Amino acid sequence: MAKRTAFGKEAIAGQWAAAEFTALCRLWSAGVAVPYPVQILGTEILMEFVGDESGTAAPRLAQLRAEEVDVEDLWEQLGRSLSLLAVDGYAHGDLSAYNILVHDGRLVIIDVPQIVDVVANPRGRSFLERDVRNVGAWFVSRGLPEQRVGELVEVLAFDARLG
Repeated sequence: MAKRTAFGKEAIAGQWAAAEFTALCRLWSAGVAVPYPVQILGTEILMEFVGDESGTAAPRLAQLRAEEVDVEDLWEQLGRSLSLLAVDGYAHGDLSAYNILVHDGRLVIIDVPQIVDVVANPRGRSFLERDVRNVGAWFVSRGLPEQRVGELVEVLAFDARLG
């Protein structure tokens, strides 16, 4: 792995896939809005397709305009999922409007292999706060009052027992 040989790169890819599959399973079981994890085979993860019956994938939150979605409802959905993560002691670790899909009004969080244990990590609260502020910027630019972002940070810190 350290020398980045073909074998080492394959091993790293396998570890990354296993981490994402494990995270998806854990989050799905906790009720977080993530794609249903079906199976893992080597470096490939099979999960629920989020999109329509014609095979068109759901757009990323970043691709949507405020008039295309119910901003308040999506914020509430996001808050519920992030709260479930926080209660379990985790933050996404890299949340933004680019790793959230929206399909038929349903918010789905993707790209989860880097979830962060906010209790064990000395920078846990800052990861949690960064996630909320990153994605909150999209919501604020589409009319969500800015204080709602700070309020969600505090709720999640409480949920994660970070004080």
